Amino acid sequence: MSQLSSLQSALTSAGAAPESDAPVHVQKLDQFGRAYATGRRKDAVARVWVKPGTGKITVNDKDFSAYFARPVLQMVLQQPIVAADRNGQFDIIATVVGGGLSGQAGAVRHGISRALTHYEPGLRAVLKKGGFLTRDSRTVERKKYGKAKARRSFQFSKR
Repeated sequence: MSQLSSLQSALTSAGAAPESDAPVHVQKLDQFGRAYATGRRKDAVARVWVKPGTGKITVNDKDFSAYFARPVLQMVLQQPIVAADRNGQFDIIATVVGGGLSGQAGAVRHGISRALTHYEPGLRAVLKKGGFLTRDSRTVERKKYGKAKARRSFQFSKR
């Protein structure tokens, strides 16, 4: 027992702190200086690249305002950038497939959030608090046999 206490006192006197269990997040960039992440929502999957730039957002080779015509979807897309206070600092390129427009916007938002944390690990706390890093797992329930839809029964006939 005395050996253990002498070892701990030697470590603390040497300035070495005991290791914490908190994960260390490091910057992850490709050879072009971009951060990559995948975002998912419903049936949509988005591949997102973030690089320093002028704030241009491109989705499937179109400007994001042309691809997502509804203002609500444009707002959803910009939420992580506004929350991180990085307006006009990053160019974002996204390719998204599957699902409808709402699911695609959610997938791109999830991908942007994850890519921002890969580029700037310090933003993780802000984006996590806003709920942008959590994958929304709600999907359409499958249809069951003997039912009209997932849960709806066929109309009951008394006679």
